[in-house]
Amino acid sequence: MHTEISRLSTEWQVWLVENLSLGVTREDACRTLMGAGVSEEVAREEVARVEAHPYFQACQRVGRRYGWLESVMDVYSELHRQSGGHATLERREKLSADEFFARYYFGHRPVVLTGMMEDWPAMGRWSLPYLAERVGDAEVEVMTGRNANPDHAPESDKHRSTMSFRAYVQQVATGGETNDYYMVPRNENWQRNGLAPLRDEVRAPRGIIDEGLRPDMMTLLLGPAGTVTPLHHDNMNVMLAQVMGRKHVRLIPSFQRHLMYPRYGTFSHVDAERPDLERFPLYAETHQVEAVLEPGELVFIPVGWWHWVRALDVSASVTFHHFQVPKNNTYLPTPL
Repeated sequence: MHTEISRLSTEWQVWLVENLSLGVTREDACRTLMGAGVSEEVAREEVARVEAHPYFQACQRVGRRYGWLESVMDVYSELHRQSGGHATLERREKLSADEFFARYYFGHRPVVLTGMMEDWPAMGRWSLPYLAERVGDAEVEVMTGRNANPDHAPESDKHRSTMSFRAYVQQVATGGETNDYYMVPRNENWQRNGLAPLRDEVRAPRGIIDEGLRPDMMTLLLGPAGTVTPLHHDNMNVMLAQVMGRKHVRLIPSFQRHLMYPRYGTFSHVDAERPDLERFPLYAETHQVEAVLEPGELVFIPVGWWHWVRALDVSASVTFHHFQVPKNNTYLPTPL
């Protein structure tokens, strides 16, 4: 288990300890090592060395605890399947706040809400020409150069560009379908004074979202058709309101994290649009629901639920994350 006495590379030592800790048999571990070019003698020697080390015995206990937690999550998944929650994303018209909180917020279930944005001035006004005329002089930050980096979302700091809002709107209007540039929540433009007139044109869903609506309680997403938010989860409950264009949304329960191949803490290795089930076979077991959000519709995304989003048209969305509950929102620590 130490590079000075082991004949395996550090990478293979880590692999061996991790997999034996999670219950892979010594025979299967030996076969994998031999398949990678390690002789049978060395493979069996290394397995025996790992199994005799006291650090590994501690790892085994952690592995058993991890396995038990996975089994609990599998129970939640089975109950979710039996309830029918795996089959469809519910849609509710003018849902009361009391039922929203009882069934969806505290029930940890997503839902599409309709008929709740009729009082938004934005719904009758927002278009690209209107946005450019209304706040075109405001300086905004945009994520650009995304196509050149598959990890543009978790590595967002590499893609920040500043321009006038008018210039960005013109780019969206003329650039066609692309994922190369997008105004996302991490740009924090909504908190800038220049976009204050747009903030005045949205409304908190009554009884559900804190009516104070400080700038830091909302975010703005704006981009062309073709923008994709890769599979990830947020560490808080989120309500996404669709103002312009349509978005295709897919969601997977928080309690199926062990099927999601996480990376960077909150992102997944899986491309939800083209999942490689040979590399990521457990993903096939997830319960995926989806919907196309039309203008005037909202989707509630519970804390920890995985989601993927593609804009089908030029799209503008507003998100909220301050719900009207006694202790405000519920947060999930960022995993390692």
